Amino acid sequence: MKHPGSKSVGWALVQAARLHRGRMGDKLASVGLFAGQEQVLQALAAAGPMTMGELAAILRVRPPTASKTISRLATLNLVERHTEPGDARIVRVRLTEEGQARAAAIEQLWDDVEAELLQDFDGKERKRLRKLLRRVARNLAEASGADSRDLDAPDEDLEELGPSPVLPVAVNA
Repeated sequence: MKHPGSKSVGWALVQAARLHRGRMGDKLASVGLFAGQEQVLQALAAAGPMTMGELAAILRVRPPTASKTISRLATLNLVERHTEPGDARIVRVRLTEEGQARAAAIEQLWDDVEAELLQDFDGKERKRLRKLLRRVARNLAEASGADSRDLDAPDEDLEELGPSPVLPVAVNA
């Protein structure tokens, strides 16, 4: 029996996202993480130390959600918090050495799942799918009043056959 929404693009997108998140969750368990935590480590590995507000903005979550995830990752010795010299109200988060090692492991896991996800897609199809998904994300961001500026990244900086960029989803862990 088919789900009543099975002809909907949104339904297909939700199903693909759930399956991707589940597959990543299975892979992340091998490095002691839960789905969502990898996004924090990836963001910090790519951008370096940042404030909680900056991190929350990159992940498209509320600051309390980012803070809760950082607390869990700090317990695992993957991140550390430091107050800004001269202004203790500003806290910057950075990866520990162990966090950097896990971020590197996550990159490989992400590439593995990406290969599974895009099996039998040629370079042109991959590029088109990335473009369409960014447009979907931009439309939804604009409809909800969220910042959509970084959703227009050009494909020139992406390898034609390489992995697609990480599009953050809500962090639950």
